[in-house]
Amino acid sequence: MLCLIEEVLAKAPQPQSAQATPGDHLPEDPSEQTLPGNGPQGDGNWRANPQLGEAIALFNRGEWYACHDLIEDLWHQCQGPDRQALQGLLQIAVAQLHLERKNFRGATMLMGEGLGRLKPYGSEALGLELPPLLAAVSRRLQALQQGLEPGEGPLPRLGSPQG
Repeated sequence: MLCLIEEVLAKAPQPQSAQATPGDHLPEDPSEQTLPGNGPQGDGNWRANPQLGEAIALFNRGEWYACHDLIEDLWHQCQGPDRQALQGLLQIAVAQLHLERKNFRGATMLMGEGLGRLKPYGSEALGLELPPLLAAVSRRLQALQQGLEPGEGPLPRLGSPQG
């Protein structure tokens, strides 16, 4: 029975795009373009990625939800070694959104997970200087773990090693 199904499927007409030969020049789908920094292996050139630049600007303005959307899109595109760093930033942005909505439990969990994903990168990931971000998030996480609202301290910010 399985062989009969495979035989029928093999004889079924294929969609035109599937019949293209290697020499054909099909239009490129813009949604599948590889932007700098997020190739399958991660080329490390994140400073040239306009989508990450916009996500950083949103993060630094405290526009957590919009930032989350952009970083999540990058995270879905990235399959290389930078994927964990993107996920860590994503978790910290969502943790900040949880804080705004007074969901302290969700904020605590995501801050801890985000820190755990970023710490292995050391001082730099995605072209970003990590120590100031990690310090700010750690202070906020400690306040949450002590049952305090971390609203008094500075918001986490993203910056490059050059400033």
